[in-house]
Amino acid sequence: MTTLGIIGGTSLFGTKLLEDAEEKEVETIYGSVYLLVTDAYVFSPRHGKESNIPPHQIKYKAIISAFKELGAERIVGATSVGSLKRDITPRSLVVPHDYISLCSMPTIYDDELVHITPGLDEGLRTAIINAAKELDIKLVGKGVYFQTLGPRLETRAEINFMKNYADIVGMNMASEATLAKELGLRYANISTVDNYAHGIIADEELDYRQIVADAAKSKVDLEKVLVKLIEAGE
Repeated sequence: MTTLGIIGGTSLFGTKLLEDAEEKEVETIYGSVYLLVTDAYVFSPRHGKESNIPPHQIKYKAIISAFKELGAERIVGATSVGSLKRDITPRSLVVPHDYISLCSMPTIYDDELVHITPGLDEGLRTAIINAAKELDIKLVGKGVYFQTLGPRLETRAEINFMKNYADIVGMNMASEATLAKELGLRYANISTVDNYAHGIIADEELDYRQIVADAAKSKVDLEKVLVKLIEAGE
């Protein structure tokens, strides 16, 4: 069984998934990372132990580097997103097949002239989709993820632009997927749809506290899929 790396948000704290994990602080050249570790997986809460690291301050390079040091060659990012399509309803699970990011991206090649071709690992995407099918959990098996730069949410005009090119919007996946590819690691994503993006439903105002509450409702199915992946190994 190969070690699975999992990057999650606040909604996975307190789940059975993390019951037997041990706390570990890993030092990397990009800074220290707080992790929860077992023989089968390594979990990184991207917002930190206290859930207080804002999206634009997440130490992506340190997290991905720590996974590589610990031998986690497969990484599943679990992210909370807004839906850009009416038919992708809140509480849906989406496994993106591609992404767009027009903002500044972290890279390990700050001092070298190196270009990589970004992408998500199709084998790992398929494993996620098959795990959900075996559990009879419905999910959306394709989608384009549009990454924005937090911590603010998006304007109505921005969402009106994005919805023509993408299906969901969030603040994390493109950074994680790109760094994983740079370090030769396999990365795929499960996104929990916790709200419609700003303006998709007329006159609906977004509230971050409500988004967090809705994310907690989706964690049951997400946790089941992750446990299935851990048990399956490779």
